[in-house]
Amino acid sequence: MTDTETTPENHAEQHAFGAEVGRLLDLVVHSLYSEREIFLRELVANAADAMDRRRFEALTHPALAPSAEAKVRIVPDKPARTLSISDEGIGMSREDMIANLGTIARSGTRAFGETLEHARPEERPSLIGQFGVGFYSAFMVAERVEVTSRRAGSEEAWTWASDGRGSFSIAPAARASAGSDIVLHLKADAEEYLEPYRLETVVRKWADHITIPVTIERDGKDVAANEGTALWRKPKSETTEANYAEFYRHLGAMFDSPWATLHWRAEGAMEFYALLFVPSAKPFEAVEGERVSKVRLHVRRMFITDTAEILPPWLRFVSGIVDTEDLPLNVSREMLQSTPVLARIRKAVTNRVLTELKTRAKDDAEYAKFWENFGPILKEGIWEDADHRKDLAPLLRFHSTAVEGWTSLPAYVERMKPDQDTIYVLAGDSAEALATSAQIEGFRARGLEVLLLADSIDAFWPERMGEFDGKKIRSVTQGAADLAKFPLEGAGAAPDAAALLAALKSALGEAVSDVRTTDRLVESAVVLAPGAHGPDLQMQRLLRRSGRGGFQMAPVLEINPRHALIAALIARQAAGGEVAEQAGMLLDLARVQDGDLPRDPAGFARRIEAALAGAIV
Repeated sequence: MTDTETTPENHAEQHAFGAEVGRLLDLVVHSLYSEREIFLRELVANAADAMDRRRFEALTHPALAPSAEAKVRIVPDKPARTLSISDEGIGMSREDMIANLGTIARSGTRAFGETLEHARPEERPSLIGQFGVGFYSAFMVAERVEVTSRRAGSEEAWTWASDGRGSFSIAPAARASAGSDIVLHLKADAEEYLEPYRLETVVRKWADHITIPVTIERDGKDVAANEGTALWRKPKSETTEANYAEFYRHLGAMFDSPWATLHWRAEGAMEFYALLFVPSAKPFEAVEGERVSKVRLHVRRMFITDTAEILPPWLRFVSGIVDTEDLPLNVSREMLQSTPVLARIRKAVTNRVLTELKTRAKDDAEYAKFWENFGPILKEGIWEDADHRKDLAPLLRFHSTAVEGWTSLPAYVERMKPDQDTIYVLAGDSAEALATSAQIEGFRARGLEVLLLADSIDAFWPERMGEFDGKKIRSVTQGAADLAKFPLEGAGAAPDAAALLAALKSALGEAVSDVRTTDRLVESAVVLAPGAHGPDLQMQRLLRRSGRGGFQMAPVLEINPRHALIAALIARQAAGGEVAEQAGMLLDLARVQDGDLPRDPAGFARRIEAALAGAIV
């Protein structure tokens, strides 16, 4: 929200930036100082995007089409000490200017400011693209910025102006055609950007891949400044890693280098060019983004849409471009959803990405970097995509009770015991907590490996997948009966606990669905298990946290009859003593072990205090 004031003399509306916006503008000017030339990349990229958007809208509204000679024009004016960047793009209305130029860093102003303040100097330039503040980089070199713009299809033009010190103005203006003119009134120490050769160097470095022509005025003539070749249509042999890295950063406003680059041309029954990137770092998101792929679809080099969902949601971390000759330029978004051409492209591109991941998964150390960034997203494919489930399963990685670091399902199967026919897993909130859970004591004691699943999606996909390589996948909370096939040496006979079980069940009532003994405990006295037909305990916890408490089922309380505490309770009950209070404490103890709160935390704390006091006395 901005404060608005109209100045009668010039009919310009004065708008105040919000306090946080003003502070961030100051940070942009003073903290992103080490690589000032990046401002030109951002402004040229914005101009090119505006022209792409106009061309796309012209497909359905031909009157909006720009001229055939449309370009981004850069004009340095030494006497006036101004630098202008002009385009014939979609343009902006008054409301667009307030929304787009009066609001900084839509991806999260507070996060941007905090990151900027703590970043090392060499990291700061890249933060411009990372946080979406490209336009405001102009204030690194300009003491004043003016933007005159006319929205395509409108007769009105407006001028936005600001010195970046807390406010901006908007006034009526005139422009012969749709598009935008940005005029930078350069600071005294930024006059190098009035030299055409310096500007050309910057454009070739940062924007050579932009398909829109970019020109720089030199000696009264417009001189081409970029090659304007679509990088994705170039042969791989003519493209360097530096070309790929810069295009990747421009395309997704990223700040890292790609972890993987996929560049190929498909020929035959269908033809398309593809240039895709897998990031090496998680992109910044102030809030959870949409679960859709944003790979851009081009037709004959022209941008059509980034909502064609070329890749499935579980590959949404992949960015890039697919450019085809097999679709009409005037294809509508509705047609895209039904055309068989796009369906075939989607299938081919998805399979190519999976092939790349399979190849890179052979290098455990390198693949671990990818997995730590995007593993949880890839697991979503197991849950929702039956067609690719078998391809995805070997790509999954897990922490385990048997090995350090990450392991895979094929590696687990190789380590299985001769008579073992089940892959055991345990889902929870952290691998560290799961590694010490009472749930796995009996499995660990018998040398049965358990995979530790610590992502939210892990509560869901194992049930959907069911099995791998002919081996069932089962949670240890539901696999206690399997332990009978693997006797525990030296365990000895367990005392008869039938009477205690009946007493505990009576005391706990509806809080549990059953009370029974178990062989899956070694060091602990109690543990929880799901009901006979209930979902896994971790899934129940997630449902409860999401407000779906109606799906909850009373758990089973399992006791270890060989444990000293349980043995003492067996003796107490046999002697006619009461065990009702101890029953409640056992249930709360089992809940705490599983990462839940006691039913009555305050009451549980008082009982622990009393027990400690009695032990000390």
